[in-house]
Amino acid sequence: MTAARQGGGGGERLQKVLARAGLGSRREIDRLIAEGRVTVDGVPAVPGTRVRGRERIVVDGRPVPRSRLRAAPPPRVLAYHKPAGQVVARRDPEGRDTVFRHLPRLREGRWIAVGRLDVATSGLLLVTTHGELAHRLMHPSRRIEREYAVRVFGEVDGLVLERLQRGVRLEDGPARFERIEYAGGGGANQWYHVTLREGRNREVRRLWASQGVQVSRLIRVRYGPVVLPPGLPAGRWRELTPGEVAHLCELVGLPRP
Repeated sequence: MTAARQGGGGGERLQKVLARAGLGSRREIDRLIAEGRVTVDGVPAVPGTRVRGRERIVVDGRPVPRSRLRAAPPPRVLAYHKPAGQVVARRDPEGRDTVFRHLPRLREGRWIAVGRLDVATSGLLLVTTHGELAHRLMHPSRRIEREYAVRVFGEVDGLVLERLQRGVRLEDGPARFERIEYAGGGGANQWYHVTLREGRNREVRRLWASQGVQVSRLIRVRYGPVVLPPGLPAGRWRELTPGEVAHLCELVGLPRP
């Protein structure tokens, strides 16, 4: 076994190095390693592999330039307005349209989605070239706020709202909304703005469903300090300014670019 494969051999974790180089989020790189698609000095990488920057790293048969491993380019971040019906995936086995078909081409690296929106949900999706930034923005320990505009169908009274803010138990553990604000509506269809600090699968829909209330429309309008740009058409994107990217990095404890 080479020094690069020894968990206690010094250096940085391979997942972190490749994420910083823009080759994917830590979760995506974990999957590449598990599938045997990453080698270090000709040896298949394993979970816990550490590197010092002098190794020959190959991903899917393509060597990773050492210059990218030592000095990653400044991160780019896009605010993308995802329409309902698009899938947050690079490829869809059902042939549905995917978010990544609508993003600008990159000379190096790849776009990494910061979390996911299910196919029926529209609104703000952040994508970045910086895997470590994506990882930290998604990680539950950072407690980054996500705000949604949600249209619900069903009876909603004060007790329902109180339970949703106090907390209910879902199949994957307790969950709650940080805030709920009434936003108007008519008849049985009412709009609310809800805020939570987790990104569990379909969490907003499941919270309302726990009270017998059906979500008929869901739009993410904010992720941390980034809001859905007013007037941005569905399927289009706006690139964040260097100052906005620096603010995101500071928010999750990364150095300013």
